[in-house]
Amino acid sequence: MTHDPRPFGRLLTAMVTPFAPDGSLDVEGAAHLATYLVDEQRNDALVVSGTTGESPTTTDAEKETLLRAVVDAVGDRAKVVAGVGTNNTAHTIELAHAAEKAGAHGVLVVTPYYNKPPQAGVAKHFLTVADSVGLPVMVYDIPHRAGVAIATETMCRIAEHDRIVAVKDAKGDLVASSEVLSRTDLAYYSGDDAATLPLLSIGGAGLVGTSTHFTGVLAKDMIEAFERGDNAAALALHRRAMPLFTGIFRVPGTMLVKAGLNAQGRPAGPVRSPLVDATGAELDQLRQDAAAAGISL
Repeated sequence: MTHDPRPFGRLLTAMVTPFAPDGSLDVEGAAHLATYLVDEQRNDALVVSGTTGESPTTTDAEKETLLRAVVDAVGDRAKVVAGVGTNNTAHTIELAHAAEKAGAHGVLVVTPYYNKPPQAGVAKHFLTVADSVGLPVMVYDIPHRAGVAIATETMCRIAEHDRIVAVKDAKGDLVASSEVLSRTDLAYYSGDDAATLPLLSIGGAGLVGTSTHFTGVLAKDMIEAFERGDNAAALALHRRAMPLFTGIFRVPGTMLVKAGLNAQGRPAGPVRSPLVDATGAELDQLRQDAAAAGISL
């Protein structure tokens, strides 16, 4: 089956989950933030309840409430991809079913983490989830968090499933990604902001970003410049955005995104333990990184 080469558009942001000062879910804030990311930062889609959205510390009920709020907020202006990945296949399927009922346009499924399954188990996990849900699946390959990479042969095998359509690629191996791209019709989205332009050069589809809470316009312009063949403009935009593409990860990205959004007066709130809120010094450094990219926080 030939899939849409850009099933979720070009630019997605892995949205943080706003919390109230007491740590409870800020549903209204989530709707406002989603609207800002789509209407002002030019996102084609949003990922809700990814790692940046603190999915390890939100409940299943909170995930569903958050997803419904974001779907309602963006309407038909953007797609919404629900992070449903866990290291328990049965639980992942439960979350995928809930996401489908709540109106998600796709699901993000990460490689099972901590239990480090063999490649046969990795493939079975993704194929079982894809068999169980009617939504398109974006596979998340992030070995430095999951503890296991998706091998090239495994990726090519699961790509034969008609609902496995995309990859969020945070492996950092352009050779492996190029091999998969040459053998499948999977849409590859960079899971590392700074690697977007290199991935585009070998056939990537776009970016699932973190710094794009602030760099969305820059990133979208860069992707569109590359798409129209203006490589010089794309490179210039890549270099301009690099201080924030990389600076957002000086500490876990969620911490700095929330600090930056709070500084701008946008909904974000605190992080949940075991994360800790960014320090004043870390926020100052983020402001310097943003300024170097021409962005004010």
